[in-house]
Amino acid sequence: MLRPFFFKSLFFFWYRFLFRQLKSLIGFHRNISNTFSSQLKWQKYLSLLQRSDLSDHTLIFDVEGALFKSSSLFPYFMLVAFEAGGLLRAIVLILLYPLVSLVGDDMGLKIMVMICFFGMKAESFRVGRAVLPKFFFEDVGSEIFQVLNRGGKKVGVTNLPQVMVESFLREYLQIDFVVGRKLKVFRGYFVGLMEERNTTHTLEQVQEIKECSDMIGIIGFNKILDQDLFSHCKEIYLVGEADKRGWQKLPKDKYPKALVFHDGRLAVRPTPFDTLAMLMWVPLGLLLAIMRICIALSIPYKVATPLLCYSGLRFTVSMPKSSLGLDNSPNTKGHLYVCNHRTLLDPLYLSFALKKNNLIAVTYSLSRMSEILAPIKTVRLTRNRDRDAKMMKELLQQGDLAVCPEGTTCREPYLLRFSPLFSEMCDEITPVAIDSHVSMFHGTTAGGLKCLDPVFFLMNPFPIYSVKLLHKVISITRSSSSTTCDHKENSRYDVANHVQREIGNALGFECTQLTRKDKYLMLAGNEGIVVSNSTSNCKSKP
Repeated sequence: MLRPFFFKSLFFFWYRFLFRQLKSLIGFHRNISNTFSSQLKWQKYLSLLQRSDLSDHTLIFDVEGALFKSSSLFPYFMLVAFEAGGLLRAIVLILLYPLVSLVGDDMGLKIMVMICFFGMKAESFRVGRAVLPKFFFEDVGSEIFQVLNRGGKKVGVTNLPQVMVESFLREYLQIDFVVGRKLKVFRGYFVGLMEERNTTHTLEQVQEIKECSDMIGIIGFNKILDQDLFSHCKEIYLVGEADKRGWQKLPKDKYPKALVFHDGRLAVRPTPFDTLAMLMWVPLGLLLAIMRICIALSIPYKVATPLLCYSGLRFTVSMPKSSLGLDNSPNTKGHLYVCNHRTLLDPLYLSFALKKNNLIAVTYSLSRMSEILAPIKTVRLTRNRDRDAKMMKELLQQGDLAVCPEGTTCREPYLLRFSPLFSEMCDEITPVAIDSHVSMFHGTTAGGLKCLDPVFFLMNPFPIYSVKLLHKVISITRSSSSTTCDHKENSRYDVANHVQREIGNALGFECTQLTRKDKYLMLAGNEGIVVSNSTSNCKSKP
């Protein structure tokens, strides 16, 4: 008796639910057709490509339906859950993904917002600025971006919470107005609920623009329109899924603003399948990372190197034909190696390349855990120029020295400004070009726990590291004693910029004037406990 009643109740529940969804959808399309049929001119997206007068119009576009190639919002919420909420939120979100897929777009969106944002501190939320722009860029279609770029004023309409997408649209795509949904906050914490979009103020601002009289709407096919905005459009262009499949990914050299800095641990776009694979890999990856650390710490280099390669770690070394980097002739001073900075493991891999365990690494900041686990000697710089210069000269008397004058890591193919302090340490400098690649987790962070950086890097199934030693560079210490102070000051920057360019050319990276302070102000909201130095003479900018 109970069993038939249960199945009958379940049947009526789903019948009523699906009936309401269908009724709502039919009513919506009927309402849209009645409201807009007499005012709007509906056209296909392809006819928009032929328009040559877009600069005289205001373009109002649907972010999810007309800008992004993918129609799934799950990866962006998974990034919020994992990067801002932690592993537990990510697990809850992937477990409830089947329910999110069944209940429809609007209800599914509300469920994901609740899971990802409930109880999160609003003031410290930086995923929308530091993490998501990289993944948004990778989802932008090149063809639709070219269309938007030809428009006059641009208005982006999104169903996503505004804190997720506003920074990307305004700062990177240079969109003039963003109409999103604000999250409700109670005593400084998100409650996981969204407010309705308030388009009145945006519409008034758009209508005040005199040089862009007519408005053109661009929406995804079968997407819900914002009637307050799109009802004022003279024409609306529909973007279908077939159109999106033909779009190309927006190339990096076409970005309106270069993406130099980004944060977060995930290196892969977390689609449902990739997220499930990543979460299943985490326990095995943690064991693999511990095994790799134990091998590196307890076994000599000649034996450890093949074992690490057998574990999946790819390591390549390149040196000049003269093999100057391996010069073992007796000297009163050690060699000075100047490296670009990719991860905290840079000096360790340099020691593997040189097959020397007496290498000393100097760094601006290092976690206590990394200092304990490091198989080579590490020394912290004090950020006092005279004191650090004296310390580095003393260390060079003890052995070879490795320094990363960028002061912080950079994931993208850019080099930050080189501090010129290293140019005064010895007669000759050996530039070292270092690059690394990961497939699942980034081994650097600006806002997370730095002690876990090496662990996350070594958790990747097949991490890649390449070390390339370049020809030596003459430093300013060989200058004539009669050289003026001003000339020596300029020479310091000339040497630093020359080394930066040599490393940049070897790696195919671009030089910038950006510093550690710029990175941490953008990604973490602080200065990265760094003292601002004078601006370098490097002329190239991102």
